[in-house]
Amino acid sequence: MRGRGAVDRGAIPLPTERELQQRTLNRNTSLVLDYSPSVEWGIDLQVPYYDRYHATVAPGDTGTSTSHARGLGDVRVVGRFQGFSPDHTTGVQLGLKLATGGFHEDFTEGPQAGTRVDRGLQPGTGTTDLLVGVYHYGTIARGWDYFAQALLQQPLNSREQFKPGTGINVNLGVRYAANPAVVPQIQLNVRAEKRESGANADVENSGATLVYLGPGVAVRVARRVEAYAFVQVPVYQNVNGYQIEPRFAVSGGLHFTP
Repeated sequence: MRGRGAVDRGAIPLPTERELQQRTLNRNTSLVLDYSPSVEWGIDLQVPYYDRYHATVAPGDTGTSTSHARGLGDVRVVGRFQGFSPDHTTGVQLGLKLATGGFHEDFTEGPQAGTRVDRGLQPGTGTTDLLVGVYHYGTIARGWDYFAQALLQQPLNSREQFKPGTGINVNLGVRYAANPAVVPQIQLNVRAEKRESGANADVENSGATLVYLGPGVAVRVARRVEAYAFVQVPVYQNVNGYQIEPRFAVSGGLHFTP
């Protein structure tokens, strides 16, 4: 994409001075542990594992270079407090994204084989980021619930001449919970991110505003186990430079309450 429109890569003669990304396929897995010692306080630990295939034509090349990165991503530790009101429906979040993911993956095939993959496509950023959020949930009508959440991610440092852009995520959702065994819901997910910075950043081709619509469902499969699935489809995309953005994203998982 470029701006809000699609780029006809076939109409661009090679070689070119600009990178032309071809395809990215993410198959990612996350382990999330959540502990609440009281109704007011809680802590959330997120451990991601990335499996990312990427193909691109680098500036000056006519052939495609590929990489396939697999490994631990950047762990997140986020605490929350929701004791502002008796119904505990409003809360704040504060935490860190840690620099646990690797960022030295190389291209494995093509003209760029043996050279470093763009930092924005590595499993980790190499930086520690501050996470600050706020959320609220409540009831619209009988059987209908809603939630709203905003989370700011601010990098606190740079690493090997790279610093990711400041980002903010805003999520709005409505669910129908009259039947707790099957709960359909729909979300609107918004992400705005500034450009990367540093000598190893792809400044020209980074930073975007993205909006996704995400229908989904949660199904109780056992007394303490819930399965969920969501599909995200883009409704608005505006990027800087040339960037690949997903046509869709599918998420699924299990939630276990001890």
